[in-house]
Amino acid sequence: MHVMNTYARLPVAFSHGQGCRITDTEGKEYLDALSGIAVSTLGHAHPRLVAAIAGQAGRMLHTSNLYRIREQEDLADKLVALSGMQEVFFCNSGCEANEAAIKLARYFGHKKGIETPTIIVMEKAFHGRTMATLSATGNRKAQAGFEPLVAGFVRVPYNDLQAIRSIAEHNRNIVAVMVEIIQGEGGIHLAAPEFQSGLRQLCDERDWLMICDEVQCGMARTGKWFGYQHAGVQPDIATLAKGLGSGVPIGACLAGGKAAGLFGPGNHGSTFGGNPLACAAALTTIATIEADGLMAAAERVGLQLRQGFKEALAGTAGVLEIRGQGLMIGIELDRPCGELVGKALAAGLLINVTADKVVRLLPPLIFSEAEAAELVARLTPLIKDFLGA
Repeated sequence: MHVMNTYARLPVAFSHGQGCRITDTEGKEYLDALSGIAVSTLGHAHPRLVAAIAGQAGRMLHTSNLYRIREQEDLADKLVALSGMQEVFFCNSGCEANEAAIKLARYFGHKKGIETPTIIVMEKAFHGRTMATLSATGNRKAQAGFEPLVAGFVRVPYNDLQAIRSIAEHNRNIVAVMVEIIQGEGGIHLAAPEFQSGLRQLCDERDWLMICDEVQCGMARTGKWFGYQHAGVQPDIATLAKGLGSGVPIGACLAGGKAAGLFGPGNHGSTFGGNPLACAAALTTIATIEADGLMAAAERVGLQLRQGFKEALAGTAGVLEIRGQGLMIGIELDRPCGELVGKALAAGLLINVTADKVVRLLPPLIFSEAEAAELVARLTPLIKDFLGA
C-alpha cells in the first residue's frame, strides 16, 4: 500500500451506508456514532443530498473564483442570515478557514499600526495542522517535530477570563482572541456562557477581534446553528467546515463587525474554495436541517443520550464526567481508553476517543431516539467491561 502512513487506521474499509448505518466490505453493518468526525450531518446516502450532488455534477463542477459563482453567492447569503455576520470567504477545510481568520486578525492589527500582531489562544485547543493553525493549537504531541512554530500566539487556560485580562495589561500587541465554543479534540469542553460574554466585552473594550472556531460544533450540531448563539454573543469572525457540506469538502470564514470589509482582491484566495458542487451540497444540507427540524432534534436526542449514559453508568467507578451539548458528547474516564474504539468496532459501533481519556460521540443529525437508545444499550457494557465494573 502506497498511502503515506499518517494515520493509525483501523482494520476495516466501508463500502456503503444508509442513514446512520454503514456497511464494511465484508458485509458487516455498524451504527455510526461518529459521522466521519462530525462531518456526515445528514448521515449516509441521504436522497436529497445525493440528488443535489448528482444534479450539480451534471451541470458544472468548477469554474474558479475568477468569475461569479451563483451557488456560492446563495450560500453566503444563507450563512450571513443564519450567523449574524456580513460576509463569507469559502475554502476547503477547517484549517483553511482558521488560516483565513488568523490572516484577517493580523491584517486588522497591521492596519492599526501594530507591527507584531498577536492572537490569544487556548490550552488544549485544536485549530488544524497547517503551520499557523498548528501553532495556534494547544497540543504539544501534534506540534512535536515541526518546530519552529509560527510566532504571534499567546496561550491561556480555557474558560479563564482573568488570565486574558492579565495579558491585556502587559501585551500591547494583542489583536484577537481565538476560541472553540466547544473544544472537540480537546475532550468536549464547553466555553462557559459567562466566559463568552466576558470575552466579548473585553474584545470591545480593547478593540480586539473575537474569533470563534465552530469547525466541529457549528452547523446545528449543538442545537443552534452556531455554538456562540447559546450564550447570545456575536463574534467578529466565525469559522465553519466539517458538517457544512455533509461529506463534500468545504470550509468558510465568516466576518462581521470590525472584521468585515478588511480583505480586498489579492489579500486571500482559494482555487477550489466555494466551487459549485461544494456549495450545492452545503445549501442542500442547510435546507434539509431546516425542513426536517434537525436542529431541534440534535438538542433533543443529545439530551437523551447524555441522560441515558448518566443513568446507565451511574455509580460506575472510573467514569468521571458525561458532558456535551446537542449531538456533541464526551464521556470522560479516569484512564486512557483508546482500546475502546477497537472494541466498539468489533461490536458494530463507530465511536472515537480523544484527549486519551474521553469517549467522543458525534452522531449524524438524523440520529433518531431509537438509535440513541440503541447506542446507550450497546456502548454502556463495553465501557463497564473496560473499567472492570
